[in-house]
Amino acid sequence: SVPSKMATVRAVMAALRGEGLRIPSRRTSLRQVCVHHYRCCSNGHFMKPEYLVFNKSSIRLSIPLRTLRTSAAVNGQVVQFKLSDIGEGITEVNVKEWYVKVGDIVSQFDSICEVQSDKASVTITSRYDGVIRKIYYNVDDTAYVGKALVDIETEAVKAVVPEQDVVEAPAVLNEEHTHQEIKGQKIQATPAVRRLAMENNIKLSEVVGTGKDGRILKEDILNYLAKQTGAILPPSPEIVPPPPQLVSTKPKGALLPKPITPMVQYTGKDRTEAVKGIQKAMVKTMSVALKIPHFGYCDEVDVTCLVKLRQDLKVVAEDRGIKLSFMPFFLKAASLGLLQYPILNASLDEDCQFITYKSSHNIGIAMDTQQGLIVPVVKNVQILSVFEIAAEINRLLTLGLANQLGTNDLSGGTFTLSNIGTIGGTYAKPVILPPEAAIGAIGKIQVLPRFNDNGEIIKAQIMNISWSADHRIIDGATMARFSNLWKFYLENPATMLLDLK
Repeated sequence: SVPSKMATVRAVMAALRGEGLRIPSRRTSLRQVCVHHYRCCSNGHFMKPEYLVFNKSSIRLSIPLRTLRTSAAVNGQVVQFKLSDIGEGITEVNVKEWYVKVGDIVSQFDSICEVQSDKASVTITSRYDGVIRKIYYNVDDTAYVGKALVDIETEAVKAVVPEQDVVEAPAVLNEEHTHQEIKGQKIQATPAVRRLAMENNIKLSEVVGTGKDGRILKEDILNYLAKQTGAILPPSPEIVPPPPQLVSTKPKGALLPKPITPMVQYTGKDRTEAVKGIQKAMVKTMSVALKIPHFGYCDEVDVTCLVKLRQDLKVVAEDRGIKLSFMPFFLKAASLGLLQYPILNASLDEDCQFITYKSSHNIGIAMDTQQGLIVPVVKNVQILSVFEIAAEINRLLTLGLANQLGTNDLSGGTFTLSNIGTIGGTYAKPVILPPEAAIGAIGKIQVLPRFNDNGEIIKAQIMNISWSADHRIIDGATMARFSNLWKFYLENPATMLLDLK
């Protein structure tokens, strides 16, 4: 009968409430009420649930909304977090640093480790919430795409959450929460940007991304904070003044090269180590490059006017927060020259049947780092101003010194300039980076005596340039004409204004 069923229901629910267990909510449209009754033993291990099912059509319950006690009751599932394909045909990487250890709790987008491929350094982030149960590699080990990096117990984090009072919410709130999660998955941002947003209590869904495909950049977060009243910006690093320099008693002309630090101790033993990382990429690239017949061409450039112009513009650039070097002028002059001689911005296919003329001037700039030689790329130089080029070089330099350049920053080059003069030397013999067709090596700027138009000896700022071109598609005359045009722009920098767009 109905009264006896009602008595049974009340007795069961009273017993459940007495044990402090939660009765899961269900939508009113459901025809059954399912009460999950968990039995647990004294040591905290959870047993298999039992289900008591009642037909709602024959029972009417009038129970007020109560505050229930919740406790975790799900055993963890261990999943293998595998190294995904990071593009560019990369099949293996070297593990550089672990950001987690066994037993650490991680959330989605938390940094797991940093790996070094033969092209770039990549930070691997978690796709799961859980606890690290196993780490498969040590630092400096080689990890392979498709193989496990770590084991993550995905539900174990719930078992350590303390009990808390909760109030059951209407079903419509669950739908809204699900919609927010779906939207959150579409938001593109790096772990560092997500962390900055979290530290300042910012919802990424409220920030407009200005990066590629709507990606949210650090600048977008900072701009959003600037518009908010009382926004707290992350503390800037404390600037430590350099220690006072000792006054040298040596004459000015007796300058000695700075010693390499730290000093290397002689061991007297041979050492063998694996070719990996950036060095492995160099072996692969240069082996292909040696198949290209190189044509060399050298010249000197009087950059006296350019030195003065840069000196005048440095203050303006600093006011805009940009460090202005000579490199932006070199890149812009090269881009103007490539417009006139597009064969230098082309590539030849492996079968030597087709030449592809690239529309974008993506100029690589060779950069010396502690990890080795890397070539980040300034994209679309043909549409950038000198100041925009300088800002992009500053960004790439900062990331390069921190070993944080991404694959996109190191790929897609169509032409390369190497400023070897920042280290020393005048002339060089640069090697072409396939599939490009030309490269230039810039020597240091020297103050040398030269004759002016009146035959008088003057002090001039002289810089040397060394070009290498793919002699299969570029002849010597074309290379010389391009070099002369590039030289003309740098010796008369004001003339670049006539061709800037």
